[in-house]
Amino acid sequence: MAQNERIETALHAALSMATQANGDVEVPGKLAAALNYSVMPGGARVRPFIVLSVASACGDKHPELTNAAASALELIHCASLVHDDLPCFDDANLRRGKPSVHAAFGEPLAVLAGDSLITLAFKVISQQAAQNPLAAINLIDVLASRTGMPLGICAGQGWESEATIDLSSYHRAKTGALFMAATQMGAISSGADPEAWSDLGAWIGEAFQIADDLHDAISSAELRGKPGQQDVKHDRPNAVKSLGLSGALERFDSVIAAAIASIPDCPAEEALAHMVKGTSRKIVSAHLREAACQHP
Repeated sequence: MAQNERIETALHAALSMATQANGDVEVPGKLAAALNYSVMPGGARVRPFIVLSVASACGDKHPELTNAAASALELIHCASLVHDDLPCFDDANLRRGKPSVHAAFGEPLAVLAGDSLITLAFKVISQQAAQNPLAAINLIDVLASRTGMPLGICAGQGWESEATIDLSSYHRAKTGALFMAATQMGAISSGADPEAWSDLGAWIGEAFQIADDLHDAISSAELRGKPGQQDVKHDRPNAVKSLGLSGALERFDSVIAAAIASIPDCPAEEALAHMVKGTSRKIVSAHLREAACQHP
């Protein structure tokens, strides 16, 4: 089964578990619809793709566990997008080219949808505990650490409420956390050492943050599928503000090189390097580079 098919199948199974009636117990239809709307159709599914890629590089000894890890991580990511778009944070009415969840369903259901996706993520992994108890516990530990405080995406959002922001800690938590989770969870799923893979996740996370900063500065809302100039609007620190457009591009290229260099020795090292290079060309395209060079 192709990787994208594995991811989508696992996500559909997870959503069915959360949104379909169980025996005599009915579910609130609007909230169920909001959960499906939050996850489907998805974006690039980069994080679960990395989980599967690292697991494959490590032998993918437990495919069902890997599928659970990949889908759980994507559920957390989708939940974070729902919450990020709320009026109390980014106040964004567009996500993935369609109305954001709170714009489509209202704020109360958006908050509940995000919360429900978070709890669903941990339930998905817990269902693997009977077959792989230690691995399931380790997956839950990594996912919790990279979601909450002090190392996770909640910490990243929390930095935006501070008067003084540590840029490295901010970016590592806001964007890097879930990419570190992706590489570590892929390793755990196949019985490999997760710490050996954490640097790769951190470098990929920084690359995505720089790419997002570049797009936020110069790409249109139509191209991105969400509003632009959010960093300026909310006075957030970013690579373009710190380094300028050309400096941000240079930093992006050096980070990609570091990511490739950090790949642990494994039979699929070359394939992973190819994946990182291919992903880098997708998130910072030749068109974006040209636009950055021409931008005042």
